[in-house]
Amino acid sequence: MHRPRRDREPQGRDAQNRARIADLAARLIAEHGLADWSLAKRKAARQLMLPERTTLPGDDEIEIALAAHHELFDGDEHTATLRAQREEALEWLRFFAAFEPVLVGGVAAGWATEHSDIRIELVADDSKLVELALINAGIAYSVAPGVAQHAAPELLIATPCGDVRAIVRTPVAARQRPRRDETRLDQERLAALLAAEEPIEPSGPAPRP
Repeated sequence: MHRPRRDREPQGRDAQNRARIADLAARLIAEHGLADWSLAKRKAARQLMLPERTTLPGDDEIEIALAAHHELFDGDEHTATLRAQREEALEWLRFFAAFEPVLVGGVAAGWATEHSDIRIELVADDSKLVELALINAGIAYSVAPGVAQHAAPELLIATPCGDVRAIVRTPVAARQRPRRDETRLDQERLAALLAAEEPIEPSGPAPRP
């Protein structure tokens, strides 16, 4: 005799709660500029008055919720902001051409908010080589705070389109980097993507490094 699964309802409720948390967390990130996604998830769960033991959504679920939020509420404004960020990113990919630059994160994938960093991964034997290139070009930068001791160094460059975050890995670390299912755009792919899109007037001028 077949017996119905007793865990079906809790599992369904758990998935529903995760989706509700993801939607609200995405709103907090997009509209209020929360950069700490873990904090956004916990805050969303509290605002929804869910139990502390509620399973929180993964970052991939937040990315999906952000994309849906932009589509529903931001429209052309988000499209223009994203294009300006990508145009800015392309200039920095060209500037960092000697360091095998690749655009990653929300600007590459398309779910970035106006508060998102423009994340560029670089390959160099020593991060000081990247710093020297910036110094020689007269470009101000800072070392990102709070990076773990053995993590890849991260350099921040302020631009009108948001901070460029240059993540510098050694050739060995770059080869050993776990390959996640993420969008990665080199200079050629990003240029082709921008060329294929209908130009939209950006919200502000993009500086040239």
